[in-house]
Amino acid sequence: MIHWEPRGGVALATIDRPERRNALNAELCAALLAHVEAAPAEGVRAIVITGTPPAFCAGADLVTRFGGHDAAGDADAVADAGYESDHAETSHGGDTFRPTFERMLDAFEAFPGAVIAAVNGAAYGAGMQLAVACDLRVMAAGARAAIPAAKLGIVLSGPNISRLERLVGPGAASSLLMGAAVFDAEECARVGFAQRVVGDALATSLEWAAEIVGLAPLSVSSHKQALHGAPPAVVADLERVAFASRDLQEGMSAFAEKRPARFEGR
Repeated sequence: MIHWEPRGGVALATIDRPERRNALNAELCAALLAHVEAAPAEGVRAIVITGTPPAFCAGADLVTRFGGHDAAGDADAVADAGYESDHAETSHGGDTFRPTFERMLDAFEAFPGAVIAAVNGAAYGAGMQLAVACDLRVMAAGARAAIPAAKLGIVLSGPNISRLERLVGPGAASSLLMGAAVFDAEECARVGFAQRVVGDALATSLEWAAEIVGLAPLSVSSHKQALHGAPPAVVADLERVAFASRDLQEGMSAFAEKRPARFEGR
C-alpha cells in the first residue's frame, strides 16, 4: 500500500509493506506513479518518499516480478490504474515490474518540484534506484544502500545505469553494479548519494521539503530541468522566463524590504 498524505504544499508518500520490507511490485509502482502525476494539480510542490520502518525499500518483490503467482494480479492492477503493460518488455522472463517501475521513475524527473527520499533504512536494488531518481536524499545514520543485481543475474536498464553514474560517479557506480558493494551512510555521503546523514531522516526531509516549498517555483523547476540535461536552448528560455517573472520582482522586493518572499510561480 502507498499512503499519500498532502501536507500543504508537501506530500508524504509512504511505502507501507513492512512484511516484505517495503519491496515494490507493479501495483505499488502504479499507485505511486498516479499520485506523483496528479500532484501538481493538487497544489503539491515537493514530495517526500519513505518506507514504513525498519526498511526504506528492500527492492523489487522477486516472487511476483518473474512470473510468480501474483504476477497476473499485478498486471491487472496496472491496467486498472490507467497504464498499459508493454508486453514486448514484460514477456522476457515474465517481468511485469520493470515497465511500470521505469514510468514511475520518469515521473519523479517530470514532477516540477523537489522529490526527496527519506532513506530511513535499507535501500537495496530497486529501492536504491528509486532513491537515485529522486532529487535529494536524506539518509538515516544506520541505513545502507546497495544494488545486488550481479548476485541475481539482473541487468539494470540503461536510464537507471546512467542516473546512478551521474549521481555517484563511474567508480562508485562500478563498485555498486559490478562488485555488488554495500555502502553505509558515510560512504553514501562521500560519493554524493546522500546529501544529509541524520538521526531522523523523515523529520529532516519534511523540514527540507517545507523550506523548498517556500522558494521560487520557477527557479526550482528550471534548475531541476537543467540538472536533468535539458538542452541549452531550453535552459536559456527558462532563464528568460524567470527574469521576466513576477516572482523575480517579488524576490527582489522582499530582499530589499527584509521580509519573506511570497512567490506565486509566475
